[in-house]
Parts: sequence; structure tokens; C-alpha cells
Amino acid sequence: MTQPRTATTFPPPVQEARRWLDGVVFPPERLLINVSQAAPTAPPPAPMREAMAEAILTEPEAHLYGPTLGLPALRAEVAEQWRAAYHGEIAEAEVAITSGCNQAFAAAIATLCAEGDEVILPTPWYFNHKMWLDMSGVRTVALPAGSGLLPDPDAARALITPRTRAIALVTPNNPAGVEYPAELVGAFYDLAQEHGLALIVDETYRDFDSRTGAPHDLFSRHGWQDTLIQLYSFSKAYRLTGHRVGAIIASKARLGEVEKFLDTVTICPNQLGQRGALWGMQNLSQWLAGERAEILARRAAIEAEFPRLEAQGWHLLGLGAYFAYMAHPFELASDALAQELVRQQSILCLPGTMFRPKGDASGAQELRIAFANVDAAGVKTLFDRLEKTRA
Repeated sequence: MTQPRTATTFPPPVQEARRWLDGVVFPPERLLINVSQAAPTAPPPAPMREAMAEAILTEPEAHLYGPTLGLPALRAEVAEQWRAAYHGEIAEAEVAITSGCNQAFAAAIATLCAEGDEVILPTPWYFNHKMWLDMSGVRTVALPAGSGLLPDPDAARALITPRTRAIALVTPNNPAGVEYPAELVGAFYDLAQEHGLALIVDETYRDFDSRTGAPHDLFSRHGWQDTLIQLYSFSKAYRLTGHRVGAIIASKARLGEVEKFLDTVTICPNQLGQRGALWGMQNLSQWLAGERAEILARRAAIEAEFPRLEAQGWHLLGLGAYFAYMAHPFELASDALAQELVRQQSILCLPGTMFRPKGDASGAQELRIAFANVDAAGVKTLFDRLEKTRA
């Protein structure tokens, strides 16, 4: 008997971790530090909320179905800003708006893969990518990251088969935070182009990259549309997580196929969220620069605090965007350790086992800390507790 699609994959890891809180009472002097999910919990800035409220009151079309591929004004704004940021040629017709970046990935895979096809994912991987491939009947081919948690194009080359359809990268990386060098991203592009594959580059966290300038040159390459599919999320930049607004940048022909998928799933992206994203892109550049500076300050705080954990045998494997990815020194496996941290130190984080293939021993030694909602003072408190951890 065949399984339904949802039975082919694992339960949502963030929801699983939240269930560890059931029945746990946190003492007033040690309230919960939740570093399990990479999403801001603060609302969008007040001027954006005011603009969105005005749209509710004065724009009747904000309550109706809109274009399946998104508001033309938002697509045009993305194309314009991306042309400036990446120094490439990107047309409005090569931008589609989706209901979050996860949907952008799902739509891309739907245009690329049939039953039994393969997609190469570096590990540790973003678990929702793996879940969607499972539910699509697509085989995930794990590419273990090497030194510095950077994937190796030569190792990827050895994994390509006649069923391979794409290589998917996330940079800055989720879960490791690592920023892939431009040369590395370019090498994966060359590999994909050579083999007639798609290169999916998820840049959800591009706004918090510590580097200045374009993180890669792919959009400046002639014919990028034949190889590159870029994904983006407005959720992190403008705190629009609940409004579900993402984007996919690809060839016009591919977006024609994407439209089929989107029309049968959501019909159109969230109208209010799109208006908020457009207003943010046009009015919040300085505010967003401040958000980036704050995330970089938290990253610096983690770097400053980590030596005291390092003295106990911890290792910082990756750091960047919203994430610190680390190896712990305990014999206890990370999935059990993460649950022990809830009870012992009032810390909710995710174990490396959630970002690795089943049976991969590396995950048992790893933890992901998502510091989107922990300021520098909170980072110190977090490390005070981790330093006291016994397992």
C-alpha cells in the first residue's frame, strides 16, 4: 500500500520543539530564552503598519484576488532594486511574488522535478527544503559540507546522475549562518550550467550579510535565466512573517510554469503583505540598515562570548545572519540535550539532528542558536546558562 505524501517526511521541527515546553514551568529568575526559530517577533515599524492600515481602509482591491504572480508595482520594484544591487539585467517579468519563501522553493521544485528525480542539498540543510522534496517524491541527495561548513563543487559533481535536476544553496546559510564566498557560488553556477541543471539560490537572509556589495555576480552573467533561480523573503527584512510574502527571480518561461502552481495553491499572494513589502522597499532603507547593524552587533556579541564555551570544549562551526551553529562537548546526543536545556537552563534551541539526514552522526554533536530576538545583553545571559550546562 502506498503512503500519502505527508507520511513520507518528518514532523515540522519547530513545532516539535515547541511541544518540549508543554508542562514546563520556568522560574521568574530564569525565564525562557527562545532561540529555536529564525523569525523576528516584533511587529513591523509603526509607519509601515500605518501604511498597511490605510490600504485596508482606502484600497478596495486590497481585499480582492490579485495577479497570481504578484502586484506589478512590487515586481517592478524588486527588479529595479535587484538590478542596482547585483549589477545585472533583471526584468519585471522575471520576478514573481509568492506566499513566503518556502512557497517559492516549492514552486521552483514543481517546475523542475518529476517523481524519482533528484536534487542536491548541502548538509546541514534547511529542513523545510528536505520536507518538500520528500512530499514531492523527489530524492534528496545529501552533500556534506566541508571545512567551514562550505559545500564543495567537486564533491557535488560526483553526486550528479541522469536524474539530477537541481542544486539548492542557502546563503547566508540556514542553519549554519555561513556566508558563501562569491567564487564558491559562481563555481556551483558553472557546475549547474555545465550539466544543464538549475541552481537554486535561497537568499532569505541577504539583508543581514556582513559583506558590502553584491554577494555574487550571477545576475551579471549572460543567460543567467537558463540556470539561476533565486529565492527571497520579505519576512525577515520587514518583520512581515505573518503576512507571508516572498519572491522568486527566474526566467519568464519558468515563471509561466510557476504561475500554474501558485494559481492552484493560493491563487494570489497576500494583498496586504505585498503592499507592506512595497512600502518598505520604497521607504525603509535606512531603517533596514539599522536592523542589519543590530544583527551584526549580536553576531559580534556571540564572537566575544564564545571563548568561555570554547574553554569547555564547545566549537563554533558557523556564525552569520540570524544563526550560530555550534558543536557541544557532551556525550548526550543533541536531540536529548536540546530537551534537557529546556528543563535545566530554560533555553529552547534546535538540535543538529533536525538539519542532517537520519543516521548522520554529526547532527548528534550540533546545536543551532537563532538569535533574531536576543540582543547583546540577552546573548550574555544565554552564554551564562550554556556555560553552566551539565549533561
